[in-house]
Amino acid sequence: MPQAISRPTFEPVAIPLKDLIPWAIFGGIMFLLMVYFVGAEQGATSIFDGMYVHEFVHDGRHLLGFPCH
Repeated sequence: MPQAISRPTFEPVAIPLKDLIPWAIFGGIMFLLMVYFVGAEQGATSIFDGMYVHEFVHDGRHLLGFPCH
């Protein structure tokens, strides 16, 4: 006769808000940098000379709906 095997149940662990705030700020800054480089770099607010950044993110611009031509 087979015996029933009891598996441990996992309880979710509460993460304090003070531990999440630095990661949320970091994620927000990274998101804003990504939007800048994909959407605005090589335009009127260009930081880098040449078309290197534009060519690197060119397909991402089209995928996200930013005009570039």
